[in-house]
Amino acid sequence: MNAAPPVRPLLPNRTGNPWRTAALAAGAIALAALAVALWALGQVRREPVAIPVEGLGPPGPRPELPPLRTLVATTFAELPGWRSDPVQESLEAFVASCAKGLQLGGGGFGAGGEVAASRMARLCEHARSVPRDDAAAARSFYEASFQPFAVGNRDSRLGLLTGYYEPELAGDRRRRGRFVHPLYLAPSDRMVIDLGEFKRDLAGRRITGMIRGGRFRPYWDRAEIEAGALRGRGLEMLWVDDPVALFFLQIQGSGRVRLPDGKLVRVGYSGQNGHDYTAIGRVLVERGAMTMEEVSLQSIRAWLAAHPAEADAVMDANRSYVFFRVLPGTAPVGAQGVELTAGRSLAVDPAFLPYGLPLWLATTTPVVPELGRTAEAPLERLVVAQDTGGAIKGPVRADLFLGPGREAEQIAGRMKQPLRLWLLWPKDAPPPPAEGPGPAPASAASR
Repeated sequence: MNAAPPVRPLLPNRTGNPWRTAALAAGAIALAALAVALWALGQVRREPVAIPVEGLGPPGPRPELPPLRTLVATTFAELPGWRSDPVQESLEAFVASCAKGLQLGGGGFGAGGEVAASRMARLCEHARSVPRDDAAAARSFYEASFQPFAVGNRDSRLGLLTGYYEPELAGDRRRRGRFVHPLYLAPSDRMVIDLGEFKRDLAGRRITGMIRGGRFRPYWDRAEIEAGALRGRGLEMLWVDDPVALFFLQIQGSGRVRLPDGKLVRVGYSGQNGHDYTAIGRVLVERGAMTMEEVSLQSIRAWLAAHPAEADAVMDANRSYVFFRVLPGTAPVGAQGVELTAGRSLAVDPAFLPYGLPLWLATTTPVVPELGRTAEAPLERLVVAQDTGGAIKGPVRADLFLGPGREAEQIAGRMKQPLRLWLLWPKDAPPPPAEGPGPAPASAASR
């Protein structure tokens, strides 16, 4: 950034009444501080295209009313399908979140959230003793421990559920043969700045960039990285054979790479270049290549395969680029820092729903002809908030982790289902506020 402009004396130095002198000096200092603050804020807001700001979204038309979380107390009897779900399957995910410690003071829960977090320690200890194969005991634990709250976005209870999965790619540790597309480690010159450290009303918003030409500038975008901006720096951790599969691996955030000797290397998100995510399905709709109803992972992949001369330009329309690291363990790790559980881990917007709390979702499964699923069916189950994603914005917007394998990929690729959510809040804690935060302005919701 440019250096701050010098602050000149606002008043001449005078002698006389010491109280008058002190008052004038204090006023001068206050005005000088205001000038510097306005200048600093202007550096962030002067070029919104040049420096993407997470949470502010791209320039252009924005919704008149940004998301605002609402919560309405209800009962377990009103949760659709509550008596049918094998809720004991959620215990492992819940206990895993407990081990990380629940932070409920943010997300608009205030002091009540801090009290709830302390209550959760006792509930977590109780959860560890509930038999993992006893549905009745698990249901009794949740009913005795939590109060359901219906989640809304202002006056609407309906949202959107998508799905994500753990893809598998073919790759090698060296660049050879058909393995020519690199998975990059996070580069050391990438800088992430928390704007909340400089101005309170920007809390939770960050900019990512690098020092270039003596100025803080945006980091390389997808097209620049694909053209070789990071080449030769020793950041290539693995090489894969399919650039389209690599593109979708970045969207999913984690996956597995199978080496020529059959070994699997599990990789996961370690950072991002700071540019806003753009859904290329929407790009293809704008080009007239398909309708919004036709958009799915499968249809996008088929279009890219059928139009190789245009594929790179379409993928480059998503300027966001994800960096990876090798993951230990046997499952991908979510944003909360715990291993995800297929069918029970949910990605949410942590600005509205905190990690670690149970949630009840009511939705439907998509039609998947390849799996013989010719009609939608109810999907009602207990899940745990453990992850997030660049497209997950708003209180009733979520992404269900479906695990690895072809079936998970087929379902996730077509999942765009209407969603209702209920938050399970510790019963003996102060109730959460009926209306929670609403980021201003809101950003578009697409993964």
